Amino acid sequence: IFNVLEENLLSLSLLVCLLLHTWIVNARPANMSAAKEKTPVSKDENEILPPDHLNGVKMEMDGHLNKDFHQEVFLGKDMEEFEEDSEPRRNRKKLIEIFTKVDLNKDRSISAKEMQRWIMEKTAEHFQEATMENKNSFHAVDPDGDGHVTWDEYRIKFLASKGFNEKEMAEKIKNNEDLKLDDDTQDVLESLKDRWFQADNPPGDQLLNEEEFLSFLHPEHSRGMLKYMVKEIVRDLDQDSDKKLTLSEFISLPTGTVENQQAQEIDDDWVRERKKEFEEIMDANHDGIVTMEELEEYMDPMNEHNALNEAKQMIAVADENQNRNLELDEILKYSEYFTGSKLMDYARNVHEEF
Repeated sequence: IFNVLEENLLSLSLLVCLLLHTWIVNARPANMSAAKEKTPVSKDENEILPPDHLNGVKMEMDGHLNKDFHQEVFLGKDMEEFEEDSEPRRNRKKLIEIFTKVDLNKDRSISAKEMQRWIMEKTAEHFQEATMENKNSFHAVDPDGDGHVTWDEYRIKFLASKGFNEKEMAEKIKNNEDLKLDDDTQDVLESLKDRWFQADNPPGDQLLNEEEFLSFLHPEHSRGMLKYMVKEIVRDLDQDSDKKLTLSEFISLPTGTVENQQAQEIDDDWVRERKKEFEEIMDANHDGIVTMEELEEYMDPMNEHNALNEAKQMIAVADENQNRNLELDEILKYSEYFTGSKLMDYARNVHEEF
């Protein structure tokens, strides 16, 4: 009897293992299912939609601080070379090469003026990248190559990138018919339309050329669109509608409740970081209020005064000997701040390699 029971239990165990294996292979983790079921962003959509993130700009379109700003203005187009999983020795060598380039007078230290010049140069690289990408994006919405794009032409391409039938949408728009869009798509379209007409330089003809289309995708390239970007950010953060920002408005936490101690600490860091940025940098005259003009100056990536302040701030982070300059061992020690990549062996043979 015991032998029979043992054989039955063994068979049952094998069956359970087989079923479990099948379930693991075919099942998806619950927290991954939503992401898998979302329609992936198409290449066309990436080309013609304004990017959520602008390299070399201190603030995001949604009013959050750009957490990668220091790396962007220090590394420029070389950002991808400093991946988290890249080889530390190679990163170390690359960082030493950058140090020698920034050190213009070859005195083995980086001054604020030298860092300012470097920041402006790296920001210009981001501008050049955006300009080159814009050529491809403009071609995607201007297939006939006449050098101009109407709003209707653009929204047909946009809707096609969202999965709508391009010919059907073109026909409906031509006949002024109801497009029957879902609320989310309609909201995005309305926001894009406002942005489109802002990018249309006077006298407005409702057509965008390649330069205007660059401003549409990258508002940091145009003073007028930079003003529009600032206006949108203030509108979202300004609680009393006075078109200015107070400290309390700028550090107000997003809607939601803190669920645990870890979330509370993250929120505390978020508030502390924004408070420091508001008081020390954004509020230029230190009157407790950031006006649209102050925010515009703060957001302008090609503002030389901002670049100098940023240079001083970056040096201060790593300036352990307090000489207001940056030495090679300091920049290697604080590599994570400058590149996002931590070099564990920064102190080994620094001066020898240099």
